[in-house]
Amino acid sequence: MRGSFWIAFSIAVLLSLNVPAFAQAPANPPPPKIWTVTASAGLALTNGNSDTTSTNAAYDIVYDPHRRNLIKSDGLFLRARTEGDLTANRIGFNVRDQYMLTQRLYVFGQNQFLKDEFKDIDYLVAPTGGLGYKLFDTPQTKLDVDGSVGVVWEKNPGFDVDTSGAVATGEKLIQALTSNTTLTQAFVGLWKMDDFEDALFTFGVSMAVAMSTHTQIKVEVLDTFKNKPPLATIQKNDVAVLMAIVYKM
Repeated sequence: MRGSFWIAFSIAVLLSLNVPAFAQAPANPPPPKIWTVTASAGLALTNGNSDTTSTNAAYDIVYDPHRRNLIKSDGLFLRARTEGDLTANRIGFNVRDQYMLTQRLYVFGQNQFLKDEFKDIDYLVAPTGGLGYKLFDTPQTKLDVDGSVGVVWEKNPGFDVDTSGAVATGEKLIQALTSNTTLTQAFVGLWKMDDFEDALFTFGVSMAVAMSTHTQIKVEVLDTFKNKPPLATIQKNDVAVLMAIVYKM
């Protein structure tokens, strides 16, 4: 897995140095897009000392009429096998509606969903609402932070549904490194009010390099940490390395 990551990372770096910029500003730029849709898919295979296959698929949709309100959603599916045994099976998505109060401050409501077989999570649903702030909002650098409160329902195999108040926080950085290379880093934390030790943290960092006007190659590291899993035999931390081809409309 580590070898595959460094190979993909090296390819991405080489592409970022050699792929020319595809989009040049036209004399009369087109009107801003209302819909932005991004889809990606990846497949990794290793053979030798161990046989490993992994697949991933993701989407990112933004509806922005360029007024005060916008709606966005993103999701990820991940499945992997090692020596024929299932080692990862996860699906998660988030839907958010946010409304700008000022150029930087906004209110939002969102709903997070996660199903992770190897964390013994049948489902985790967390609708929350709160405030967000754009620390940076330039074509080169975008950095948002937010906090929200709401409710969380978690169902684990063999246990009743656990219902609690929830506190959530998030942070996302998008940095344009070159005209065709983008670095993205995101963190999400979710705490249960009735037991703050029962927290879920997700950290991701990725680099995407444009291959054409609509396609990119992306390498991502995703770290998921559940501080209080339902059983002592379940590891708290899972790290996945994802390599994918991205199509953006």
